[in-house]
Amino acid sequence: MANILVVDDELGIRDLLSEILNDEGHSVELAANATQARAARNAGAFDLVLLDIWMPDTDGVSLLKEWSASGQLTMPVIMMSGHATIDTAVEATRIGALSFLEKPITMQKLLKAVEQGLAKNASAPAAKPAAPVAGGVLAGVTPVADVGAGEPMVRPHLGLRAVDAMPSAHQDFDLDRPLREARDGFEKAYFEFHLAREGGSMTRVAEKTGLERTHLYRKLRQLGVDLGRSRRG
Repeated sequence: MANILVVDDELGIRDLLSEILNDEGHSVELAANATQARAARNAGAFDLVLLDIWMPDTDGVSLLKEWSASGQLTMPVIMMSGHATIDTAVEATRIGALSFLEKPITMQKLLKAVEQGLAKNASAPAAKPAAPVAGGVLAGVTPVADVGAGEPMVRPHLGLRAVDAMPSAHQDFDLDRPLREARDGFEKAYFEFHLAREGGSMTRVAEKTGLERTHLYRKLRQLGVDLGRSRRG
């Protein structure tokens, strides 16, 4: 699990990015402006920062310069904007930004950029990457299936049974009810099964179930699936 700072003056964007990244198992801190971002950075280090360019107090490029000059630019920074010019993006990259995301940001582009940023951070000399694990998880990025000490892990490739961690996935269905309700009950159990087996990774569940990620998120919310419980379980 990575520690990510999201800096954006738009509440809707902060909430959306936070929801997506939390669902991926990351810890997310939010800042509505440069002042809050400075305070967050002074309080601790981050594995990655998503930084909006246009903000009311100090713009993102100026904040990036501050961090670079003060030696606080020790993490990958991904710039975001819906109105930035090519020159602005080039300047941010020259200062030290890793990449640039143009708004509106699609889920696929966001997750790919975050994955690349965390991989770069893990490969830095000062980083302490986690040991690579089977199943295609990037070395240095803590997999979503890893949980705290004493908690159960769901790792089929290590021989642990997924059913041990998902009691709600096996239940008796009441067939004496309308078809739609019975079907929703089955679908909820179906997705809980795959979420538990994949350690809460939405990427792997999307691959296993054959659903596009946006559709998958919408379906899980509709069925009332507890994503936090799936990650814990």
